[in-house]
Amino acid sequence: MADPDIGVTPYWELTFDADGDVDSRQRDRLLAEAGQRGVRDLVVFAHGWNNDRSGATQLYSRFFEPFPALAPRARLGYVGVLWPSMRFSDEPIPDLPRSVTDGVSGVSATARPVLDKGTRHALLEVFPGRATIVDQLARLLDQQSDETASLAEFGRLVRLLVEVRPQGPQAAFAADTLSAGVPESDPEMLFGDTAAVCGEFAAALAQLEQAEQVKSGAVGAEAAVAAPRLWDGGKELLRQATYFAMKRRAGTVGERGLGRVVGQLARTAPDVRVHLVGHSFGARLVSFALRGLPEGVRTVKSVTLLQGAFSHYAFAARLPHDNRASGVLHGQHKRIDGPLVCCHSRHDSALGTIYPLASRMAGDSRSIAGFGIGSVLGTKWGALGYDGVQAVKGTRSFRLADALKAQLPASGCVNVDAAAVVKRGGPPSGAHSDICHKELAGVVLAAGRIT
Repeated sequence: MADPDIGVTPYWELTFDADGDVDSRQRDRLLAEAGQRGVRDLVVFAHGWNNDRSGATQLYSRFFEPFPALAPRARLGYVGVLWPSMRFSDEPIPDLPRSVTDGVSGVSATARPVLDKGTRHALLEVFPGRATIVDQLARLLDQQSDETASLAEFGRLVRLLVEVRPQGPQAAFAADTLSAGVPESDPEMLFGDTAAVCGEFAAALAQLEQAEQVKSGAVGAEAAVAAPRLWDGGKELLRQATYFAMKRRAGTVGERGLGRVVGQLARTAPDVRVHLVGHSFGARLVSFALRGLPEGVRTVKSVTLLQGAFSHYAFAARLPHDNRASGVLHGQHKRIDGPLVCCHSRHDSALGTIYPLASRMAGDSRSIAGFGIGSVLGTKWGALGYDGVQAVKGTRSFRLADALKAQLPASGCVNVDAAAVVKRGGPPSGAHSDICHKELAGVVLAAGRIT
């Protein structure tokens, strides 16, 4: 089917709700048409944080654009996965217009940490029925009271915003690791002392701002780090709590939604080779889709993770710091009839600094004090998109240029250092969304042996 918003064809969409239920008409159209259209290789892309269909489809159009020229003889088809996630509008996506990203580049050193119109609208869209909570959060951020009680109330409202029904499906999909078979705790940021948590986030943001100013030449490396502003940390707490909810949803949609659809497609069009691609939390979504595949399905020929926003130990049999613990997706890469390729970049400050800080388990009392950006804190709580798959035996590593020249392994985990192209973007997220590159399209084709 043709889509005026997408420059490639045939293209289909799959829309899922927060519990992983799919739009049945879209699913049935894909199941009926993929084989009829003569598709041999179907590239399925799941976005990460994103505000609406328009932004997602423009991202897909940009990413898919090089594919026909890179593989002119391939019988390609394309799927864009749409699921309810959001992005704060101070995190623009490189190469997409501001009307789509709805934000500004970087973070001003003097900007007040308020909720802009675009972010408030996104919160209302992804957390329906909680408008009163969003309004109260916005008011507290606007007032920025010095009273400790205001921060405590802010923390309480953040917890209310992102909570899910205990009996609902999403509650089971928050963990990236298991300790003695038990999922990790919810992050300390949701249940610890709000003022202390905001102080740590504020310190991390000040470090990122300083690093960006040094990089741009605005200040020298010896310049003092600006004093952390507590309400900057408050807004970051809201951002990270929201992204924790998106991470939880991604696992739900992947296993309960996309995995099942791929299994159904294997029955209706068994000759179609499926290649899963995910950005940020979308990388978690397509990874959890492997858990949702019916037994015996071997039609997934590759999985490519672009700046994956979940634990670098998610696929590990044992965690280096705890031999009783394992990754929640341990062994799932073996369900791919091909490799799991993880593209990562040291320029991704969202995953190098803020993610590990936000992902600490409850009860871990260490703070960011004494840690550099992307250092020891990230070693334990690091993300795939910052330093790749960790603690999985046999994982191979390549620089981007070498990955594009060499034949990638036919199975197992493969790390590709994409810092040569994934490098644009200011604080707080850095290069996290800088993924629309011909070279990364080439990695997807190489991973799937699409010629």
